Amino acid sequence: PRWGWRQWTWGPPVSTRSPACPDEYLDVKRLHVDTTTTLIAERWPTAHITGYDNSAEMLDRAHVEHEGPTAGGGRLDFAPADVRTWTAGEPHDLIVSNATLQWVPGHADRFADWVTALRPGGTFAFQVPGNFAAPSHRLMRDLAPRHGLADVLRHDDAVLDPSDYLARLADLGCTADVWETTYVHLLTGEDPVLDWVKGTGLRPVLTALADDPERREAFLDEYRAALREAYPAGAHGTPFPFRRIFAVARREA
Repeated sequence: PRWGWRQWTWGPPVSTRSPACPDEYLDVKRLHVDTTTTLIAERWPTAHITGYDNSAEMLDRAHVEHEGPTAGGGRLDFAPADVRTWTAGEPHDLIVSNATLQWVPGHADRFADWVTALRPGGTFAFQVPGNFAAPSHRLMRDLAPRHGLADVLRHDDAVLDPSDYLARLADLGCTADVWETTYVHLLTGEDPVLDWVKGTGLRPVLTALADDPERREAFLDEYRAALREAYPAGAHGTPFPFRRIFAVARREA
């Protein structure tokens, strides 16, 4: 993965604020079955871990490649669910979302349900991209109306400021750490920033234009040129700063 090792840089804060070995760990997100979910199983080897996804394709892959007993005596399962409506059927020690909540309007309103689902002393943790003011996303928003896509993107309210997340979690009685980190990736290829955002922020545009290849290529041509100007290549590749917001909230024991 392009930044798989960085995905787990927040693992130590999660582990120090969680039980030594959670009985149940629910990963409420679109699965990254080769990185985060399996790393969780390594960190808590005796825990029962359940990964959720609303993609049948991703779940099929996870069932084949990762489901079953873990080396430490725990278990890794996968099940269909939608993060917009998922609720816990029983108390849990740890609930985590990785790079998913930005797709859910009003996601902070769901925090109360998830915190309530924690056992006393349990942990709710999440990570969301905070790059929506960067040129890669600003240029996308600027171009969208000219291509009849004004209502497709909702970057302005996709995530909250770190201070707002902290306040929301504190209101729920949690002790929370919220922080941000900007990773400067060195990308390679002819149009590496475009390739990156095709799998992230540009997905709604590509979906909207899936049946109109001519309009799709017109948008991409204009966007590609703007990105090349905003992110010039250097001698070793194209530097691409990417801000991410992290939160680890502990329910009072």
